[in-house]
Amino acid sequence: MSLAFSLFFFSSDGEGKDHGKYAALLDLAAEADERGFEAVWTPERHFHRFGGLFPNPSVLGAAIAARTKRIGIRAGSISLPFHHPVRVVEDWSIVDNLSNGRAGLSVTYGWHPKEYVFAPELFTIRREAMFERLAILQQLWRGEPVTFQSHEGEQVIERFYPTPVQNELPVWITTSRTRDTWRRAGEIGANVLTALYAIDKSELKEHIAVYREARRLNGHSPDGRVTVMLHTFLGDDPQEVRETVREPMIRYLSSHTELFDDATIARELRIDPSRITDRHRRMVASSGFERYWNDSALFGTPDTCMAMVDELQAMGVDEIACLIDFGVPERDMAESLARIDQLRLRYAGSAVMEGSGANG
Repeated sequence: MSLAFSLFFFSSDGEGKDHGKYAALLDLAAEADERGFEAVWTPERHFHRFGGLFPNPSVLGAAIAARTKRIGIRAGSISLPFHHPVRVVEDWSIVDNLSNGRAGLSVTYGWHPKEYVFAPELFTIRREAMFERLAILQQLWRGEPVTFQSHEGEQVIERFYPTPVQNELPVWITTSRTRDTWRRAGEIGANVLTALYAIDKSELKEHIAVYREARRLNGHSPDGRVTVMLHTFLGDDPQEVRETVREPMIRYLSSHTELFDDATIARELRIDPSRITDRHRRMVASSGFERYWNDSALFGTPDTCMAMVDELQAMGVDEIACLIDFGVPERDMAESLARIDQLRLRYAGSAVMEGSGANG
């Protein structure tokens, strides 16, 4: 059975005015396109340097479309409660047209209270708001009429412009440890985007089984697509790889801990929240690095990483989205991409989805 490989961008380097950060992303996307990778994923994040380069994945998607010819262009993920469904379909229909039918969308409901300045009234019902807006978004994309409220009362939107190239928008639900969200994704026939930062591989296997059973019970094709995001760096020698990735990854994880309050860090270290310092955050990040190195990332050589890839494939993973921009230099990312391609080719086959993905 074949397995698809994609690139995922989620830099924590959102500060400063170095426009080269986007140039590097576009160069790597173009190289991945030439090499035959399946897709490029970019996220949505606001108000923090972790992910701060990515406030609008449709804008980056349009730029990627202009630099590429065949690779899928996907949002991973849009925080759907922040946006009106019409705005989302219009933006992504432009990407679909620019790319000749390569757009795909993973949606999430977000979690950080600060980001909910966009929709404070939805924070307590954010998951249901996501599913409701996703259903509307899919109706609009298919060309089905949808009724909205305006200042003049009910208004029926019968179609929007530009008309997308794909009749059906490939859709993923982003989830991790919430089993009911996996089930809901299966019930509606969506794909799933996940990661190993909040669950281990045994939990992932259980969630995939729940997802596929829900698809089967609701009349969808039994497989769907499970995409797993993994921090990835491949080289020629495992020890050299560890030396290359350790400090960048610790800094990356330290930046990520800033999104959590001190009480969360204190629980991890079992200390008084009032005593939290940057040193404590680094301790958590250092521990996190060891977990990633041992069991939750693709760090090593094409040969040493095959065991983990085989394990994920055996439990039902269809696509590995390789997160490569966690702080290593651009030159090292490019060299790693060549090694990732060597690994990808060992699993190549009929994994590439029509357009940018299949949804149902």
